[in-house]
Amino acid sequence: MKMLTQPQVDAYNRDGFLYPFDALAPDELAESLAGLERFETGLGGPVAQAELKWRSHAFAHSPWFAKLALHPRILDAVEDIIGPDILIWTSTFFIKEPHSPTFAAWHQDGTYFGLAPQTSITAWVALSDASHEAGCMDAVSFKGQPRQMYHAPKRLEHSINRAGQEVMEPIDESGIRAMELKAGQFSLHHELAIHRSSPNNASHRRIGIGLNYIPTSVRTTSSVRMSAMLVRGTDAYGHFDPIDPPKAERDAAALAAHLQINSRYRDNYNEMVKRHETEFAIAAE
Repeated sequence: MKMLTQPQVDAYNRDGFLYPFDALAPDELAESLAGLERFETGLGGPVAQAELKWRSHAFAHSPWFAKLALHPRILDAVEDIIGPDILIWTSTFFIKEPHSPTFAAWHQDGTYFGLAPQTSITAWVALSDASHEAGCMDAVSFKGQPRQMYHAPKRLEHSINRAGQEVMEPIDESGIRAMELKAGQFSLHHELAIHRSSPNNASHRRIGIGLNYIPTSVRTTSSVRMSAMLVRGTDAYGHFDPIDPPKAERDAAALAAHLQINSRYRDNYNEMVKRHETEFAIAAE
């Protein structure tokens, strides 16, 4: 193991989440915030108000973001959970403006991923303080028995999630953990971790970045051939079309790579929304 102790790994396997970990030094945090500022300047406004495609897969078009996805402390922790051969296959900006109503209902990230086996892990990196007041993630343990729960894509107003999805089964909220992070820290959570987040009642932006990693052995279950970037080790399986880290910020090659990975992810996601509804409808009969 490179970073985590065995008790920490055991806790992750029991609960589905683990936090907090220090990652970014002050200069690294400043570099990421400057990169985000350049990105939003180019977009003409906040990421959350731009076209949906810009919320995801920034590692394909911006070197500063790819550097974050390749951060050794983050990858060391991820490797201790899923092994040494690692792909990043998606990522998301999770930004809540000051005093904004943006929230996430109880959900599991992997519901519409379409991955097998369901072992993907998210490193959630805080670029600003993610306190309880600012709407940090809340989580409840899956008690060592991760399972896919039934969700509905409710298109909830102000939802930070793409489909506005929500778990439609009872959840025991007696053991809620507020996963507070300071700027520069990160948490880890399993794709079947049960979590939510509240609105940002603080006076600062809550800036979070979700980096979604998988072992190279994982495959997709949809009809879509997807893309991913190798961030550590080797890929002996070839389940995903490889993309390289961008050489320049949002140049033609980087934008083409981003368009490819984002469009394939969207098509896979939409297919999985329909499959999830069908599978749970059949199970209810």
